[in-house]
Amino acid sequence: MKPEDAPLVTGYALVCVVVFVLLWITGFQVDAIVRAGFIPARFGSALILPPGTMVPFILTPLSSALLHGGVLHIVFNVIVLLFIGRQLEAPLGSKAMAVLLLVGAYGGALAQFLADPQSAVPMIGASGAISALIAVYALIFSRSQASAIGPIPGHWVRALWLAAAWIGLQLLIGFAGGGGFGAIAIWAHVGGFLAGLLLARPLLRWRFGAR
Repeated sequence: MKPEDAPLVTGYALVCVVVFVLLWITGFQVDAIVRAGFIPARFGSALILPPGTMVPFILTPLSSALLHGGVLHIVFNVIVLLFIGRQLEAPLGSKAMAVLLLVGAYGGALAQFLADPQSAVPMIGASGAISALIAVYALIFSRSQASAIGPIPGHWVRALWLAAAWIGLQLLIGFAGGGGFGAIAIWAHVGGFLAGLLLARPLLRWRFGAR
């Protein structure tokens, strides 16, 4: 295996687990969520923040992607991350995977912000980054094809169908949870997924020089 193909996804999953265990053992989990979670209302608002160091707002989409709220949360995300991420890392390479995870995290945070910019509830978890992986995985490994619709090329039609299906699924999850959409950051899932759809072809061209 070449150095650039090192298992970045495995390392990311391991860091998430280590951070979760350390915070759980030390009892600093809640404090870390407040200080390093993505809080939309911190942007342009005079929130009353606890004394001490806060992660700069612009970096919280990254720091929040290392935090998880419970055992089921971390276990589910790590399983999906390893299952899908390792299969994508082989064709894409670690550099493209790093870009995908990074943009997915920020895309998820942006969507969550646009959905509720005044929310003071911290958003945590790797869901935005993982949703970006799921989008690229669906585009690369799905056998279904779509025909062009007018001037819209077939690959964009397929991407739009995937986006519609994913958004519909997230809305159903939100309604099943009571319609409040608070416990699960579904818009972060949507934003990460859309970021992945937009990045899929550019990343493949970057990796293989394909048109």
